[in-house]
Amino acid sequence: MLTQDIRNSLIETTDLSQLKWDLNHLQPVDVGEYIAQLPQQQRAIAFRLLNKAQAIDVFEYLPTEVQEELINSLHDVQVVQLVEAMSPDERAELFDELPAGVIKRLLQELSPEQRQATATILGYPEGTAGRVMTTEYVRLREGLTVGEALSKIRRQDEDKETIYYAYVTDDNRKLGRVVSLRQLLFTFPDVLIRDIASDRVIKVRTETPQEEVAQIMQRYDLIAIPVVDREERLVGIITIDDVMDILQEEATEDIQKLAGVGGDEAALSSPLLTIRNRLPWLLGIMALYIGAASAIAPFQSVIAAVPVLAVIMPIFSNTGGTVGIQALTVTIRGLGVGEVTPRDTLKILRKEIFAGLGTALALSLTMIMLSLIWAHPQERWVAVVAGIVMATNTIVAVTLGTLLPMGLKRLKLDPALVSGPLVTTMLDTIGFLTFLTLISVGLNVFHLPS
Repeated sequence: MLTQDIRNSLIETTDLSQLKWDLNHLQPVDVGEYIAQLPQQQRAIAFRLLNKAQAIDVFEYLPTEVQEELINSLHDVQVVQLVEAMSPDERAELFDELPAGVIKRLLQELSPEQRQATATILGYPEGTAGRVMTTEYVRLREGLTVGEALSKIRRQDEDKETIYYAYVTDDNRKLGRVVSLRQLLFTFPDVLIRDIASDRVIKVRTETPQEEVAQIMQRYDLIAIPVVDREERLVGIITIDDVMDILQEEATEDIQKLAGVGGDEAALSSPLLTIRNRLPWLLGIMALYIGAASAIAPFQSVIAAVPVLAVIMPIFSNTGGTVGIQALTVTIRGLGVGEVTPRDTLKILRKEIFAGLGTALALSLTMIMLSLIWAHPQERWVAVVAGIVMATNTIVAVTLGTLLPMGLKRLKLDPALVSGPLVTTMLDTIGFLTFLTLISVGLNVFHLPS
């Protein structure tokens, strides 16, 4: 990891020869982090200080937007060398962000093998196993001996993404077995591959969602998983480093959706990007809150008659929303990591309601006590209504926080589409309408004092 001291020394140095030596002797991932944090006009200068081998390794660790900047500032020969050396899945991710004209030019310059590999990956929909796989893997024919297999790996498979697993196929590339490098190393050379390879192959299809791939690899502790097409032909593999990226991407996306933030915003994003991402959400939330405001508007005379309501109502809003977001977060997290499925809806709802009853009782008593403290003597009857509505709103909150993401998952939609502000607004509307209606009934029907 690039420490703060090293980063500061790199930034402060004025000796380009020393900087060149440092950049070429650091780990590629640390150099990539350093270059990405430089001002835009200095990135190409720092990158040109790298030797060819280091530049190829560093390029894959750069953010996509920095890769695009360098492509536009480097010579065509350098660009082609960098793009040619990338793994097919990383290259496809870069091409997703480039203009169509640049992609066409770069594809024409790639070797036929790399061009075909990239085109294959780009042909699959985003978010699927086919789009995040690499076509660089070790494939063996089942008729080989262990000695022949090891010789092939040494001669032909040095540049493969991982050699920890080798995949055994027939002449039509249909996947039948898998064998680990450990098995190959500790087996006599004249033993046939098919005699030691396992036929219990855990695999995914090209159309499998990427988050499901991550769950499968996590469940079975795999460092790589084969990807097959509909004819069971081996077309690629997904490695553990790709899965870590997927998990980070999915977790980031879910957290940002829950808070109502655009998916491409980072902590150091430009102010313009931040405004562009957040403003539509904020305007949408403001529109949602019009619903909650509309529930209050007809009761202005009631609030004027019972002033303590102006003190109590914000507590309803904050507490009910927090309870709903807690249940929502737990449910979305459970769905995200494969801990639960929509079939578990009733089980989860039962647990949330039982927990909600205890929470509702505590919150209700607290609300009654606070209302008694703030209310005038003639308004203390309001405390009972406030306690009842607080308890009711708590049960409604845990119910919505559970059922909404489960319903979306059952419809094959992203559960994280249910954002925290949406749940809070729904609870505010329900809570305010119920509370103010009961207060109004108490004033008008039973002629209670105010």
